[in-house]
Amino acid sequence: MHNKIPSINFTNLFINGNFVPSISGKTFETIDPSTEKVIAKVAQGAKEDVDLAVKAARQAFDEGSWPRMPGYMRGKIMNKYADLIDEILEELAALETLDAGKVFSFETEVDIPSISKELRYFAGAADKIHGKTLKLSSEFQGYTLLEPIGVVGLIIPWNFPSAMFILKCAPALAAGCTMVVKPAEQAPLSALYLAHLAKLAGIPDGVLNVVTGLGHIAGAALASHMDIDCVSFTGSTEVGRLIMQASATSNLKTVSLELGGKSPLLIFDDADVDQAADLALFGSLANKGEICVCSSRVFVQEGIYDEVVKKMVEKAKTWVVGDPFDPSTRQGPQIDKKQYERVLSYIDHGKREGATLLIGGNPCGNKGYFIEPTIFENVPDDSLIATDEIFGPVMALMKFKTVEEAIKRANATPYGLAAGIVTNDLNIANRVSRSIRAGIIWINCYHNFDSGCPIGGYKMSGFGKDHGMEALEKYLKTKAVVTPIYNSPWL
Repeated sequence: MHNKIPSINFTNLFINGNFVPSISGKTFETIDPSTEKVIAKVAQGAKEDVDLAVKAARQAFDEGSWPRMPGYMRGKIMNKYADLIDEILEELAALETLDAGKVFSFETEVDIPSISKELRYFAGAADKIHGKTLKLSSEFQGYTLLEPIGVVGLIIPWNFPSAMFILKCAPALAAGCTMVVKPAEQAPLSALYLAHLAKLAGIPDGVLNVVTGLGHIAGAALASHMDIDCVSFTGSTEVGRLIMQASATSNLKTVSLELGGKSPLLIFDDADVDQAADLALFGSLANKGEICVCSSRVFVQEGIYDEVVKKMVEKAKTWVVGDPFDPSTRQGPQIDKKQYERVLSYIDHGKREGATLLIGGNPCGNKGYFIEPTIFENVPDDSLIATDEIFGPVMALMKFKTVEEAIKRANATPYGLAAGIVTNDLNIANRVSRSIRAGIIWINCYHNFDSGCPIGGYKMSGFGKDHGMEALEKYLKTKAVVTPIYNSPWL
């Protein structure tokens, strides 16, 4: 399968329709997490590069055609963009597998196809952005205009680089905004390729810009920039706080944050044991646990607890960890050495805090950042592996007795991103889904995303939505227009 490894064609910043080196000439290395070898040196953008990109985006918004063209024309270009992605699906999938350690088969079957669907969804929305007519209580009439918010800063994480790039860009493009994208430094290559395809599709110069670089430099410059009207960020709660502070101390730009999670999966006594075990493993281990909605806290009702645990351990033994280009592989490497060491440190915490290690807990192989699928049981609710977002293939398994107890323990977290329920009882499904404070609830499924279904957090998991028509809202501003009606009181 290694013949799928692509050539690296784009490593410079993409500003105003051109690939350019950083002003300083500095670069940084992006690493293959499977081999620990350098893939490429990528331009390291800084504040002055962000300034150039924002200037290009501002000119494209204030003077360019994109915000002013009919929505159907934007949609037509976005559909062309989607077509181009479909044409190079395997190459983009291979690039992401190389750069982020993601499983190639999953990339080709799920991740990359999903981004062209996302573009087509919002291409269809581009000519359906409407205001309202208002009958006012006095001799006036009014209407509202929904207008693009302006220049937006899009800061994306490393766990789903292509998907998050389009997740942010598609609704912003549909709304008529212009943008500067800051990809994660751990996996920047797919964002640059997608910028190239945007230009080929006919998106005008300056509308979509990409500045690669370090988060605390380029990301911080974007978040605090006085000429950015909105920032949308997906990543850690810690960085989300910094972005809010940057907004507050600069121009009070609007902020949308999709942050950390510690999502519960509740398995009730009436559940199908095989299905429950499969969902628990998929929820916890998919994408090597590097998913913000990962079901890292699994609560199983006492009546089927032993049976479910036995089945989970059996299935976990067949979970293949290894070369992400190998079609038999289920789990690739963690994104980088820092994350690898972080996950292993949490596993050590779990052992020290009294949880029982059922399976895994060790590194895999002699090169690359691979970790065994790891399941702990008898996990204290206040232990670090039960409270902290680990972002790795580590499951904390707990037993519960009653529905009330399950709800209370599921909600006992500062996060509220997602939750799962496994039951065949409609009353339990309805009650629990209405009781858990989280942005999305999956019943008898998990990790089921769709362009039409909004996702976003409660509590410290952030605010604002991605996916669905609600995702457009953060890229639009409402303007009210009022005119008098003469000689016709109370019409």
